[in-house]
Amino acid sequence: MKTQILEALGETGLRQACAINAALAANDRIKYGFSLLQLAIDHANHPRQPATSLKPERLAAGIDDTELDNVISGAKSAGKHVHIPGAIRLLQRIENDVRLMAAPILAAPILAAPILAAPVLTSDDPNIAKRLDTLLTTRPQAPDDIVDPDAIAAMTQATHGPDSLHRLVMDLHKRLNTRQAEMAQETLNGAAAYGLDQADHPLVLAFMAGLSRTSKLKFNHPGLATTATRASGRLIIQNDLGTTDAHVIVIHVQDHLITVTYTDIHPERLAFFQSLLKPRGFIWSPSRPAQLAQETPFDTPFCLATGERQAEDAAACEADLDFLAAHLVFLIDWNHARKQLRPFQHAPDRLALLTWAATEGIGHRGFLEQGGATLINHAIEATAGSAMHFGDRLCTVLGDAETTAFLQFAFRAATEGMLAGQSHALIQDRIRVALAGQFSNEAHHLMGRAAEHAALVFDLASLVRDGVQDDSGHRTRRVRHARRLEHNADQIVADTRDAVRRRPDPAAYLPLLEAADEAADALEDAVFLLDLHSLTGKALTALQTQADLLAEVSQEWVKAVGHAGQIGKAQSPDTEDFLAAIDRIGTLEHAADDAQRLLTASAVAHAADFRQLHLFAAIGDKLESAADALKHAGLMLRELVLEHVVDA
Repeated sequence: MKTQILEALGETGLRQACAINAALAANDRIKYGFSLLQLAIDHANHPRQPATSLKPERLAAGIDDTELDNVISGAKSAGKHVHIPGAIRLLQRIENDVRLMAAPILAAPILAAPILAAPVLTSDDPNIAKRLDTLLTTRPQAPDDIVDPDAIAAMTQATHGPDSLHRLVMDLHKRLNTRQAEMAQETLNGAAAYGLDQADHPLVLAFMAGLSRTSKLKFNHPGLATTATRASGRLIIQNDLGTTDAHVIVIHVQDHLITVTYTDIHPERLAFFQSLLKPRGFIWSPSRPAQLAQETPFDTPFCLATGERQAEDAAACEADLDFLAAHLVFLIDWNHARKQLRPFQHAPDRLALLTWAATEGIGHRGFLEQGGATLINHAIEATAGSAMHFGDRLCTVLGDAETTAFLQFAFRAATEGMLAGQSHALIQDRIRVALAGQFSNEAHHLMGRAAEHAALVFDLASLVRDGVQDDSGHRTRRVRHARRLEHNADQIVADTRDAVRRRPDPAAYLPLLEAADEAADALEDAVFLLDLHSLTGKALTALQTQADLLAEVSQEWVKAVGHAGQIGKAQSPDTEDFLAAIDRIGTLEHAADDAQRLLTASAVAHAADFRQLHLFAAIGDKLESAADALKHAGLMLRELVLEHVVDA
């Protein structure tokens, strides 16, 4: 359909190149369709085996139909045949795409056929035309979505036996590659270039530099393929913006005058695009409705607009093309993103957010890849509690400015997280924590008490660490100090228990502190055991290693609690530090387990007597218990921060 629109716009110079590009794209869709049918039949024959969705292959082929992801899992055996959901339309898709592949090879262009329509072929290659007509006439049918597996196998086989549709597709693909190689005189940084003058090269390279700089922001979405040619004395650049049929952009350049012709079925996206180019001074003529001829399959009206920019010199012209191309990625799936934001913002704020995302070079595709509205709804469910009710819009609860700030963070976290290779779980956690910071919380005081308790645990761990090899005679004083610290820790737990009894809202803090207090108890016991008898020998080094690890674990626990108490804004650096500290606690706990095993082995091998062996083992057990308790408390704190609101 893009080829039809280009012809309707008078861009005949791009006709042949676009036809070949469309044919090669159709080849990818056909391969996907063949695989979908084959795997669906295989799943119907082996229903107990896990079913793949082929979603990555669908996206790579540029197909937006998400219903196709359920075709394989939905396939069922029907006697000697197989029921495949949507088989009728899938086979028609394949037929349409085969015709599209053949179009550049045949004498007369053939457009993708609508359902139940089959255009007449004329060809300068009778063999191709005859094979095409025969194979499509005899292709498998799917009454009521029931297919014959043998017929599908005959259609998709490519290496032996009689002629098949798959073999024809392979032959067409070879001819298309040859035709494209004959046409494409060069490739300029990814742009297929045809018949350019030498003076056109820096202009095309400038356009591709801008496109390459931001194209990664489309992630798994197809689009942005570029074709450049020269016709009627001017450079013509056409970019494939994505899979929407009427979404077309053509740029003409002549004597430093840039003319942009843009079509779109969404007038709101047209206005958005015009706003993005406003800083460069493009002047737009009023948009007007347009429509293809009635005999074409595509009859949806679309908007047509033309913008111009007269650059002062070649350098300015190149800068304008770079800027224009760098902003094309922000048009992909724009309307989808706008709809996904409806539950959270008013219309003007949605447009402002998408504009901000483009201006900041973040875009919205990362947000959509991470789930879009579902991502935000999960964060709301995990953090809002009774602050929101069914039907509430987020901006009415938080306020417009606060909601915008949070969504800006969500967009940035999704995009930057994906570019950095972060997991979906970590990105989701970051967004949940950010939203938690936007809600008020009655438990800030208890978080402060938790921080006091964490400091006491660290002091106890330090006493153990410093006392393992201390022969200065201060052991008894250290034991008394440890007893006071442990008593103060117990008092904080008791105060928390009283607070929860008076007001149940912050009840989650009680088990958190009780878990951390188990570490305090174990460390105080370890200090006591160190005072019972002098420890010597090689096992002492292993015990020191374990004690050092406990001091480090307790230090990370202090950091985690401290950062959790400061999380209050989406942009707060404490969020990242908190998550890192929790992760570090888990890592150190594993290391402490290994150290305890090494201590046991060393004590068995090198302890001077039974008393030393018993003390090494008992102290090691206490330190391991303390590490386990802090890891448990860390996981509880993580859930508390993610699932409950922390007011900074």
